[in-house]
Amino acid sequence: MNDRFIIPLNGLAAGKNEFFVHAGKDFFESFDNEEILDADLQIRILVEKSGRYIGVDCDIEGTLTVECDRCLDPLEMPIEDQVRLSVKFGEEEASEVGQESEREVIFVREDDTELDMSQIIYDYACLALPMQRTHEEGGCNPETMKYYGVTESRSDVTEEEVGNPFAALKDLFK
Repeated sequence: MNDRFIIPLNGLAAGKNEFFVHAGKDFFESFDNEEILDADLQIRILVEKSGRYIGVDCDIEGTLTVECDRCLDPLEMPIEDQVRLSVKFGEEEASEVGQESEREVIFVREDDTELDMSQIIYDYACLALPMQRTHEEGGCNPETMKYYGVTESRSDVTEEEVGNPFAALKDLFK
């Protein structure tokens, strides 16, 4: 996919190896993701090799810009996630599917010489986004919010109505 996200498995020195990559808007566009309007992610990949064991620790930090679910204005969401992988060579066996302690296990073919981290980084970055993406209270575009019939603050709301989800229905038949 992208050479910046490729980790060489063959020429990797024993011990810890560190890589730094940046994922911007073009990275998410390469996955045909139209939901991400802009991106600024700093990714630190720490690869530990010891014999046939390869552990990959990946720290993702930065921001992704998406549309607000309420007002459709751009919304910058902070992203902070960690990926912990164990790389195993060979075919995946049914008994080994799942996680190895705190690490997700990924399998690569015996003859693979590189590990492409782009799909993994993309998946974890997208999963780090919350399901509901809205501005903080009062942060939405007021021009858009007036079409919802929502005003920033209502002074006629009593404390009893705040705790009652059915309070809005009391005047339904008037």
